[in-house]
Amino acid sequence: MAGNSDPLSPRAKLAVTAGKAVAAASRAAGRGSGSVIGGRVALKLDPDLLARLAQNLDVILVSATNGKTTTTRLIAEALRAAGPVVSNALGANMPAGITSALAGSSDARYGVIEVDEKYLAGVARDTAPKCIALLNLSRDQLDRAAETRMLAENWREGLAGSKAVVVANCDDPLVVWAASSSPNVIWVAAGQMWKDDAWSCPSCGGVMQRPGDDWFCGECGFRRPTPSWALSNDHVLDPHGSAWPIHLQLPGRANKANAASSAAVAAVFGVPPQVALERMYQVQAVAGRYDVVQFQGRDLRLLLAKNPAGWLETFSLIDPPPTPVILSVNARGADGTDTSWLWDVDYSRLTGHPICVIGDRRLDLAVRLEVANQHFQVYENLDQAVQACPPGRIEVIANYTAFQDLRRRVGN
Repeated sequence: MAGNSDPLSPRAKLAVTAGKAVAAASRAAGRGSGSVIGGRVALKLDPDLLARLAQNLDVILVSATNGKTTTTRLIAEALRAAGPVVSNALGANMPAGITSALAGSSDARYGVIEVDEKYLAGVARDTAPKCIALLNLSRDQLDRAAETRMLAENWREGLAGSKAVVVANCDDPLVVWAASSSPNVIWVAAGQMWKDDAWSCPSCGGVMQRPGDDWFCGECGFRRPTPSWALSNDHVLDPHGSAWPIHLQLPGRANKANAASSAAVAAVFGVPPQVALERMYQVQAVAGRYDVVQFQGRDLRLLLAKNPAGWLETFSLIDPPPTPVILSVNARGADGTDTSWLWDVDYSRLTGHPICVIGDRRLDLAVRLEVANQHFQVYENLDQAVQACPPGRIEVIANYTAFQDLRRRVGN
């Protein structure tokens, strides 16, 4: 049972103290939150620290290619109806960052943890989660992470026999394949806009059939499971068939899907859908995502999109033409240095928008937009791009480090 107060060992206490001191020094030096470096130092001093910190918590892990930071935040808000929560709210989702987050709270009942896809199996071994939410898998950072089929296989092997309740999106065949090794799965029909990574069967390699919202493999019989929770327009349908309205301040269908999965997770811990969804309304932005900021007398809405599936979802929620759009792409370590994914994005969806292009890899993006027959201009920085935009709110779409650059520039 979570909530016990077993004291940490002297070694663990030393590791926590040292990690916090290093993190504070990093912040004082202006090098970010310090959570990653602090966690690395703590784990160096006590390699078992993550497991020790998690042992008195009901741990919920959230993993996906897209939406895990937002879903982690929504679950955390919902579970606060049942008790104190500790979470890696800023998205430091590898073991060092997770360790720092858990070290920051001694009185929490729940630990709601976003986990990088590559590290899910290992973090699950260390933290013995009560619940694992699996949202989607698509191509992302192919120079760092494994190909999606390999990630699904790693999840499947790592979660085999897990005692956790797995809440999984039944509309993503790769997620279903990964979750099917678990004995206790709750299926959620959360939808899947991006399908280009799931046309072949993850079980046998056969061609997937996709009539309507259904899917199945005609060769081996692998098919979409029947969901017990579902997103239906602006409502969440629970296992009893009751429809609960979704009222979010976060935009877009993708966030409604995140809310549906979050409601299913909250219900595992006894929080009713109505209570969970009402609490989710309080979330206005997530680590700067969806924030509307003032810059040079203009309203800018900041949107994060870091891979083809994310860009597709983001294009679906921006204001229609002639709303100006600024696109910013970097290819630093945290982004993945391979920009070939730009060619998988359907930029025809931006037709009619005035487009400004910035970022370290602005010329790569410019070539892609040229081939897509889009009208655009390339600028050196955000200041120039904003000055060139026609009137109206500006939609600013950026990948990971480009997004952080923008937040610093606008003081967000």
